[in-house]
Amino acid sequence: MKAISLISGGIDSELATRIILQQGIEVVGLNFTTPFCQCSRKGGCRNEARRVAESLSIEVKVISLVEEYFEILKNPKYGYGKNLNPCIDCRILMLKKAKEVMSEVGASFIVTGEVLGQRPKSQNIKSLSIIEKEAGLEGYIVRPLSAKILEASIPQKEGWIKTENLLDIIGRSRKKQIELTKIYGMKNYLCAAGGCLLTDKNFAKRMKDLLINKKNLQLYDVNLLKIGRHFRIDKQTKVVIGRNETENNRLLAFNKEDTILLQPLKIPGPVCVGEGIFDQKNLQVSANILATYCDGNDDKVEVLDIKKNKVIIANKLQKSQLQHYRIEEIVNV
Repeated sequence: MKAISLISGGIDSELATRIILQQGIEVVGLNFTTPFCQCSRKGGCRNEARRVAESLSIEVKVISLVEEYFEILKNPKYGYGKNLNPCIDCRILMLKKAKEVMSEVGASFIVTGEVLGQRPKSQNIKSLSIIEKEAGLEGYIVRPLSAKILEASIPQKEGWIKTENLLDIIGRSRKKQIELTKIYGMKNYLCAAGGCLLTDKNFAKRMKDLLINKKNLQLYDVNLLKIGRHFRIDKQTKVVIGRNETENNRLLAFNKEDTILLQPLKIPGPVCVGEGIFDQKNLQVSANILATYCDGNDDKVEVLDIKKNKVIIANKLQKSQLQHYRIEEIVNV
């Protein structure tokens, strides 16, 4: 008997996998990454999943979801969570992919670390049922941490696994899980593998702006959203201003053939990267925004258009003028 276990790198999925392994089931780990994954540790959730798999002595397959994820993000069938997080549709997508892997490796069911009531959007009775049905996996998903308080899965009914060895955890507290880590001798674990940037209010505003104004999303676009201050000049045109030296260096790496690149000429200040239509008006506005974040008390700043080797005399903006362009202010999520 073989199972696929969805491993995020956090405490719940690791415990769920251990419980199934203890029942003599062979397990293959499966980790999904999206452009919106966040992890508190260097290397991200992917590395955490690999660390967990190594500690469990199991194989782990890593699948990156980019184009498919962009599609559900544009119009999720089951809507968004508090911000721009399409939790139910996201889970359905992952489980459909897991079903394909299940067939490829000859596994009989899927294991997840889901806990009833832990996440309000996707981990309630109704949502769990919808997810199973939409993924074509009704009865074939085992959730070891809450299995005793959920309808029995086919593996339980068929006796492939013993229900008495499963758990009855409910709610958001991880107190019981932490107690279990001591029993299993687990160390260096994460209570949660990470988070989804789409649940962050400010990032969601930036992402919503991108969905409204750009048809063909690229990974580049999403990665750029993760740094700097973002300003929308018009529907086609936006600029990003670095907040510190690290972000300035990262923005330089985002420079492409069709972007503009601005820097203050004589005084310390940030880097500006822009995409879109930069006629004289938009270029001036971009330089003015950049100048506002430059050091010194002078109202006028010399800004260099690096690619054209042209100097623009920019005027620092008032706070109200600046806020007119800030994406966080103009987008209503």
